[in-house]
Amino acid sequence: MTTGKPRVLATRHFPPDVEARLAGSFDAILNPEDRLYDGASLAKATIDCAGIMCAAGDPLGADTIASLPQSVRMIATFSVGYEHVDVAAAAKRGIVVSNTPDVLTDATADIAMLCLLGAARRTHEGAQMLRTHHWVGWTPTQLMGVHVTGKRLGILGMGRIGQALADRARAFRMQIHYSNRSRLPAELEKGAVFHADPDAMLPYCDFLSINAPMTPSTHKWVNAERIGKLPKGAIVVNTARGGVVDDEALIAALKSGRLAAAGLDVFDGEPKIHPGYYDLANTFLLPHMGSATIETRNAMGFKALDNLEAFLLRNQTPPDLVKAS
Repeated sequence: MTTGKPRVLATRHFPPDVEARLAGSFDAILNPEDRLYDGASLAKATIDCAGIMCAAGDPLGADTIASLPQSVRMIATFSVGYEHVDVAAAAKRGIVVSNTPDVLTDATADIAMLCLLGAARRTHEGAQMLRTHHWVGWTPTQLMGVHVTGKRLGILGMGRIGQALADRARAFRMQIHYSNRSRLPAELEKGAVFHADPDAMLPYCDFLSINAPMTPSTHKWVNAERIGKLPKGAIVVNTARGGVVDDEALIAALKSGRLAAAGLDVFDGEPKIHPGYYDLANTFLLPHMGSATIETRNAMGFKALDNLEAFLLRNQTPPDLVKAS
């Protein structure tokens, strides 16, 4: 039975408050089992749908978009990154795309700082020692990690999250270096050292944090050559996208001692991550939980709905329209 409201498919099981609003505003097709769609099943499920509310990792490449029914007019992704959506293919079909910027900055910056500290202070090893009943008491040389206070932090990608991480790092009196597509105004730079060439920044990075989007130019940017430019014993942190890191190169550097440690919240091909990470004691690994707070996930969902409601209910341009490059 039709409700007279535009039909919207939710590709994933979203937070309860988000789904309640989605169901109130639209004829919603929810996914309480959180089953994963492939391209063919997604095209079939969207028959008579005007919109799709998707999430990072959903298969919305050119082939899938080409197979979507003509009724689909909008894709709203529950994420800042939109590399899983072929925006150019959507534009050719007349489908608009929106994302959810601005609302997950603090939560992700918190996780980046957690990854930095967790890697530096060998917290994975400490937790394992306790949980496997191998701790025999304090010793003078036990689990000696890397000091954080006063060290140099290089940030690749000084957008909102990079700036928020820099603010947190300043509380540890870290010296901030950064590389970005353009230099920040002085009031946002706050004394950080700008490097127009990101490779030139690497020798100044006791810690390197990846906060850049996944693009063709950043794909496997952290490779063996660039790791070789970091100071020996540096620590790499990635809370952006897994594909920015060459896993083979990073794992080799962690095994050899070229790098002291790594703190990672994202992985190439996740959830099937490179098996080489599992046996590395000097890694602090998290399951892509940068935005995982109740407040942030609700805010992401509400922003996605703001976009869907603007376009499908009021015929307005979505406030967070993604433009095809």
